[in-house]
Amino acid sequence: MSADTAAGKCGSDGGRSARGTGFSETMLGTLTLDGEGHARRIRLDLTVSADHLLKPFGTTRARATGRIRVAGWADDPHAHGELEISPLARRRIRYRITFTADGRRLTLDGWKSITWRRPIASMTVLPYTVFEDAMPIATGTLRFPLATRLPAFLASFRFPRREDPGALLAPRWRGEQGRMEVWYTTITDPGSGSGLWLHHELTVPADGSPPYAHGWAAMFPKDGPVRHARFGPVPWTSGQPGFSADGVTVRPGRLTGSTADGALRWDLTERPADEPLFTFPRWSWRRPLLPAAHMLPAARALYDGTLSHDGTTLTLGAAPGASARIYGQGNARRWAWLHADLGGGDVLEIVAAVSMRPGLRNLPPLVFLRLRRNGRCWPRRPERPAVGWAGAGRFRARIGLPTWTVTGRAGLRRIRVEVTQPPDRTLALDYTDPDGRRATCRNSERADAHVLLQRWWFGGWRTEAEWRLDGTAHAEVGTR
Repeated sequence: MSADTAAGKCGSDGGRSARGTGFSETMLGTLTLDGEGHARRIRLDLTVSADHLLKPFGTTRARATGRIRVAGWADDPHAHGELEISPLARRRIRYRITFTADGRRLTLDGWKSITWRRPIASMTVLPYTVFEDAMPIATGTLRFPLATRLPAFLASFRFPRREDPGALLAPRWRGEQGRMEVWYTTITDPGSGSGLWLHHELTVPADGSPPYAHGWAAMFPKDGPVRHARFGPVPWTSGQPGFSADGVTVRPGRLTGSTADGALRWDLTERPADEPLFTFPRWSWRRPLLPAAHMLPAARALYDGTLSHDGTTLTLGAAPGASARIYGQGNARRWAWLHADLGGGDVLEIVAAVSMRPGLRNLPPLVFLRLRRNGRCWPRRPERPAVGWAGAGRFRARIGLPTWTVTGRAGLRRIRVEVTQPPDRTLALDYTDPDGRRATCRNSERADAHVLLQRWWFGGWRTEAEWRLDGTAHAEVGTR
């Protein structure tokens, strides 16, 4: 996964872009299942994003991701769907949110009916119906609590510059020798609990040999051993956006291919669910001045399609994951990586590495950490806590197996991340650098993670948020 690392604003950069809209919303209420005589408490937390500005006199369609909690029945941190925002043209704001409960795939469908005789009530009350296979199974009402949530709702509005994540899949290589470029995707299937890793790589040898493309696919089932197989190497010929080699392709919105032995085959569609996330300073992606750069065209994405392995077919439906990009001069001396979908639209990305460059290889790992929470990124400038300058504190990593940690602070917040990669859920694979040297990575798409975020408040550290991921974290440790 990793390339050699050295020492932003979180979001898109470069290319054609348009002004979008994003906000977060929390609603509380009740849900009554058919056949039950009592109502259950329900909470809906959503992060909403549109590709353009809201149209008060027209209709705006927006993506929604978040979390649905129903007392004693459901808790899905990967709920997703869409909003139809049309307060004047159609006098309604419609919500269609898909979630799971007891292993069942359900849809919450309802709308706020806007009336000018009772504008506040009509804008804050959402009657809805829950459907399973087009059959209603529950009804209820959600309300936006003005007294407690209005300030946070107003503060959550963002108008970022948005661009097509597919544009960031284009190859970065411009003919230099001694380069490595990677397109990789990691996914968690919420139904089976399995993890999936697709790795696509362009290697340009430093000795002037022709560039070649290769990669692998790995399946991490909840029960049973990890399965993997490789494809390539074949000569690099791709001149189109993305990756193409030996029948394996990465294109905007689509990943297809099979391994050389045909044991693993995949055909997946990718739906970006978030803005790009630059793990390193985002200028480093456009201007490759560092030994390497790392970014995600979309911090979160949803995947549909099929994966066939060992005579069985796994069907993915809105499975959460992400694709990422690396461009650099080779693998680090030591590295650790984490992608953690924290639920409710929040995501954490970490790259910690020791450079191969003389004078840097004996230093502690540099840590680039990006936490996107409630639509905001922390720390604001990833390079400052990585090197500990400008009074930003410093992030530190202790890299090892089966457990590795990252700790540190930036501004008024501090964080502790503990990642565990159980041996039976971890796959060891060899890498070859452009200069011919070898490295070994140990990857798990079913890792565990504990994330504790604290804030300095009135003379002491108070817990601001805490997440525990059981088998849904994506992580890796690399060594020489």
